[in-house]
Amino acid sequence: MLTVRAPATSANLGSGFDVFGVAFERPADVVRVEKADRTTIEVTGVGAQYIPEDPEKNTVGAVAEALDAPAHIRIDKGVRPASGLGSSAASAAGAAVALNELYDRGKTREELVPIAAEGEAVVSGDAHADNVAPSILGGFTIARSDGVTNLRTDLPMVACLPEIVVSTRDARRVVPDGARMDEVVETVGNAATLTAGMARSDPGLVGRGMDDPIVTPARAELIDGYAAVREAAFEAGATGVTISGAGPAVLSVCREGTRRKVAAAMVDAFADAGVEARAYQTRVGDGARVY
Repeated sequence: MLTVRAPATSANLGSGFDVFGVAFERPADVVRVEKADRTTIEVTGVGAQYIPEDPEKNTVGAVAEALDAPAHIRIDKGVRPASGLGSSAASAAGAAVALNELYDRGKTREELVPIAAEGEAVVSGDAHADNVAPSILGGFTIARSDGVTNLRTDLPMVACLPEIVVSTRDARRVVPDGARMDEVVETVGNAATLTAGMARSDPGLVGRGMDDPIVTPARAELIDGYAAVREAAFEAGATGVTISGAGPAVLSVCREGTRRKVAAAMVDAFADAGVEARAYQTRVGDGARVY
């Protein structure tokens, strides 16, 4: 038996729609694999009752098929499904790393990214790498069709998860079909600023680069209390706030020593909107780890 811990992630970071991603220190999924004649899946943990164990309907089933690595796969969910924190990606990433090791397939971490992305397609309908890339590689990632760029960085973050469900498919339906040129120019400038900030581990630059005038405003309508939570996080000291992935989690970038205050402010703001929430005080962390 082989065990892998695969971290939660945040995709988009506002200005990097379907491109940017970061790995968190916490929470994470734990994936255990054991060789078998055919693939079977067992799921426990948070939201397990909503996750299919049929290999044809679970992200890890597609990963096992792509690696020709049948196994009994046990997933202990630490990342809630439909959270905006890369729940399905964590499972796919953990399975890819674990099965590659278990069967000695010899693939690099970078080569495992598109395989895990195919697993993601089972849930979202599209093989996006913006969540699986950081879950496998760690740090800050830039996912393109021709590969992934990975930067090591160290930034405090808060991910506040409300008791709201926003499916990836629903969140993609509200994405605008087009944008004005001034919106595109603003977004490109912000994405460049964010990337520079990640390279410098500068929370101020990263925060300035998270604004997005195109996708985030449309998705914000799906999250009760988002505007108030965003304002509260800034007032508590956050340098940048946006929707995490498809939502409903809200991501804040912080300076050292401010995470607790930001987390409390975000939870309280959701409560004022009549929504229960919990906050993860975390930071940019490593990728999937074999135990």
